[in-house]
Amino acid sequence: MPAGHSTGRSRSTGPRARRRAERRRRLRRTILLGSAALVAASATAYALLPEDGTTTTAKARKTASPEPGDGDTDAAGNPVPQGGAKSPEAQKSAAAPSPQPSGSPSSPAAPVTPARPGVFTASTVAGGPQGKGPARRWRIEVEEGSGVDPEAAARSVEAILGDPRGWTRDPAYGFQLVGAGQPVDFTVKIATPATTDRLCEVVTPELIGETNCRAGHTVVVNLKRWKEGSPQFNGTPEEYRALIVNHEVGHELGRNHESCPGPGKPAPAMMQQIKGLLGCKSNAWPFDENGTYLSGPPVL
Repeated sequence: MPAGHSTGRSRSTGPRARRRAERRRRLRRTILLGSAALVAASATAYALLPEDGTTTTAKARKTASPEPGDGDTDAAGNPVPQGGAKSPEAQKSAAAPSPQPSGSPSSPAAPVTPARPGVFTASTVAGGPQGKGPARRWRIEVEEGSGVDPEAAARSVEAILGDPRGWTRDPAYGFQLVGAGQPVDFTVKIATPATTDRLCEVVTPELIGETNCRAGHTVVVNLKRWKEGSPQFNGTPEEYRALIVNHEVGHELGRNHESCPGPGKPAPAMMQQIKGLLGCKSNAWPFDENGTYLSGPPVL
């Protein structure tokens, strides 16, 4: 073929060229499809990738204010009460028991000495001699559970024995309160009614649980009478205590019962005023303020 001439068919449009072009198009299509698939896979992986342990959607919900009943869960996926999950510190505080305040009902109660019938606590205080006569030494004992303080009761009885209307008005008598471990001439016991009945061997029905007595060298004071006085006595419980002490200590001194000297007159301290006054007036003292002994007919 002479130079410069053409057959009329371009080399780029020959069968071989078309086949090469077709292969290039298929290769580009494959590359594009692969790239698209790779992009899609990358996007999916990115969407599923956790951000600081939570998805974007979950993180958005966590930052929003919780609504009542919105089904919040804790870090383990468990539902939590309304208001959101508690912090680890709050969870520890909730798990730990709250300390009980001192003195609360669940705290151990202070020890209380139980009442033991027939068991007595002696006073420990001491005093000086009272009166001009030989001092009769004495001490007080209080039954446990009676609620009476032995030291306070000892001072009360001491004041009664030393009163100018009491037995020390007679120069033949004297008393002295002694402390723990010291020998005594007589004892004053404040006892519950049941113990009083036992110590006094009370058998008279109307006197059961009501009376006082002297048993040997023991003056037994009924707790009921010590606290309440007597319905037959027109005076305070404190005044009636003076009558109990003066009457029973009078027996310790060798005095016997006396009766009413006459209507409207003071009842003798040695009168059994609990049984009735027989027209006399209530009186707790052996002597009046002038030093006159308030006597009555002896009871035979």
